[in-house]
Amino acid sequence: MLRKRILASLAAVAMAATVAVIAPTASSQAEVSAQACSFTDWVAGRQYYTGNIVKYNGSYYIAEHDNPGYDPTISTWFWEPTSCDGGGGGGGGTCTSATDWVAGRQYYTGNIVKYNGSYYIAEHDNPGYDPTISTWFWEPHNCGGGGEPGTGFPISESQFNSLFSGRNSFYTYQGFVDAARTIPAFGTSGSDTVKKQEVAAFLANTAHETGNFVYIEEINKNNDLCDESQPYGCPAGTYAYYGRGPIQLSWNFNYKAAGDYLGLNLLQNPYQVAQNSTTAWRTAIWYWMTQRGPGTMTAHDAMVNGAGFGQTIRSINGSLECDGRNPAQVQSRVNNYNRITGTIGVAPGGNLYC
Repeated sequence: MLRKRILASLAAVAMAATVAVIAPTASSQAEVSAQACSFTDWVAGRQYYTGNIVKYNGSYYIAEHDNPGYDPTISTWFWEPTSCDGGGGGGGGTCTSATDWVAGRQYYTGNIVKYNGSYYIAEHDNPGYDPTISTWFWEPHNCGGGGEPGTGFPISESQFNSLFSGRNSFYTYQGFVDAARTIPAFGTSGSDTVKKQEVAAFLANTAHETGNFVYIEEINKNNDLCDESQPYGCPAGTYAYYGRGPIQLSWNFNYKAAGDYLGLNLLQNPYQVAQNSTTAWRTAIWYWMTQRGPGTMTAHDAMVNGAGFGQTIRSINGSLECDGRNPAQVQSRVNNYNRITGTIGVAPGGNLYC
C-alpha cells in the first residue's frame, strides 16, 4: 500500500536562451575527453545540450550550444565536427593521441596531455599552465576511457563538474563517490552500459529534485511531515523532517528507515543530512536502492533489469507526475537524463517516460 510520499517538489527553473549570431572563435574548438565509440546516432527533434556528441552519416559532431535537434551539417553554429575520441590539436582525446605537455602552448577544455609519465585533462582553457601546479585548469586523467581514474566509477569528476558547474559546493563529487562505495551494488551491476545508465538516471532525478544540486534543504520548512502514528514518534520535533539532500528525504518514517539502513540516528538528528555531503548522498542512494515509492520496483531495479528510465520517475514521484499528471516535470527529468548520458557517452535506452 502506498505510503505518504517523501519528496517535496521544487519549483522548476525556467531558462531562456537567446541565440547570438556570432561565428565561433578558435577558443571554442571542440575537444572531448576519452570515451568509447558508443555515441548514439543523431535524431532530428531530440533535445541536445552543449558537449553532447552524436554520430551522423558516419561522422561525429559535438554540440557547441544547446539545440532542439538541429541538423549537424546545416546548423554549424550549434554543431562542430569532432572525432569519436575527441581528437584534434593541442593534446588530443585519448592516450594514443595525447602529446607531451608543452609550456606556453594553448590548450582547450577536454585536451589531454602526457606529463612526466601521467595523463592530464584540461578542465578549463589555459595558455599552457603546468598540470601539477595549476590544478584548477588540469585534472589527472585515466586514459582507459570514461569514469573516475583508478576506480571504474561510471562518471568522472571532470564530467560531473561539467554537468553541474553551478551546483552548491556542498554536493561534492568525492562525497558522491564515497557514498556509492558504502552501497556496493549501486552503479556496479550489469554491463558497462547499464552501470553508466544507472548513475546517469540517479543524477538526472536528484538534479531535478534539487534544482541542479543548488538546494540542500527544502525551501518550505513549515510542513508537518511527522507521521505521529509511528511508535517512535518525532523526537526531533514535528517540523524537523522536511526535505534534505539529493533526494530531498522527508517524513519521520523515511529518516528512521534510512538511518537504520545506514547506521545513523537520523530520526533523532535529521539535520546531519544537510551537514555532511557523503551522508546526504548516502540517503539518496538508500532510497534509490531500496524503496519502491509509488512504483512497482526500486529505481535501481528499473535500470538494472531494463525497465527504463521512466520507471525511476514512477518510483520517485510517480503519484504526482506520471500518467499525465505533470508532463512538464517528467520532461525535465528526461531532459536531464539525455543530457547526462550524452556527456558520459552512453545510449539512454528506451522507455524514458512514465
